[in-house]
Amino acid sequence: MTTEQPAIHIFNNFKNRFGGSENEALELYRDLSKAYDVTLWGTSSRIDAALQHQHGITLINPIRAKAPKGGIYIFVGAHWCGKWWAYLLPKPQRLIYFYNTFHPKHSQIIQKRRPLLSWPAPEFIFISRFQRDALNLCGEIHPSPIDIEKFTPGTKKPDSGPVTIGRLSRDIDQKHNLADIEVYKSLLQAGHHVKLQGASCLEQALAGTGATLYQEGELDALSFLQELDIFYYRSGEHIETFGRVIFEAMACGLPVVCHRHGGYAEWIQSGENGFLFDTTEQALAILKQLSEDPALRSAIGKAARKTVESIYAQEAKDIRIASLLSTP
Repeated sequence: MTTEQPAIHIFNNFKNRFGGSENEALELYRDLSKAYDVTLWGTSSRIDAALQHQHGITLINPIRAKAPKGGIYIFVGAHWCGKWWAYLLPKPQRLIYFYNTFHPKHSQIIQKRRPLLSWPAPEFIFISRFQRDALNLCGEIHPSPIDIEKFTPGTKKPDSGPVTIGRLSRDIDQKHNLADIEVYKSLLQAGHHVKLQGASCLEQALAGTGATLYQEGELDALSFLQELDIFYYRSGEHIETFGRVIFEAMACGLPVVCHRHGGYAEWIQSGENGFLFDTTEQALAILKQLSEDPALRSAIGKAARKTVESIYAQEAKDIRIASLLSTP
């Protein structure tokens, strides 16, 4: 006789429709809801109204009877620490935390037991080995889910003409590395197109260079990626524990050229399904090689697509879901 699976509740602040944790929560919901009873809960009063309406997210408020009634609580990025409503919720059967950032102090707060709350200890899920090892914690590793049926290669452009190099991110300074200003200028001087979405914060630094800058979310992510020939990425102060957008670019069949420091590096075999660099000089050399060799761009892009297909194959996802929901 099989035991009925308890209801699953996914929590996130859902403040930014373009945010990594928001989209991770939505993709997790999409995967789990195919076979389980799953509800989405917003933990912040600053929830994005469009996101809330589109996905049927309920803003949590136990006083107004808008709260889960026990089951499995899965927090993605957002947390329960210091939230008044946590003390009014039924005790969860299990407490699972998808830890998708890099804040050592945050992890210590989450692990602190609160006698009045009497919730079970959180089970950590990390999105990369890089992240787990850096935080020196224990837990399973589940790559942040993306939709590779949505992110697919576009129509191949003619090999003649300028090469388009670009990147996509949230529009904040921490997502950008100041050393890349010179990279973009060098690429433009070489006659290439540079398109950056989520880069209005660089407008002053790149004024008059010919770079095309878009605000965060100005263009649909898929359409933007399919305009590129090469995807380039290096962050600034922000540490990429996974780098969802890099895998979305790989799913679109793009050769990716990325700084080696980040969770995504575990999946990139430099020179085979993408490229990793340590210095600006290395980055420029790789970009020059790719821009001059359409066949190499095509081969690397095809290998990149195969990589994400292996990560997000249904069998691989089923194994992760079974592991996630199995009794610890």
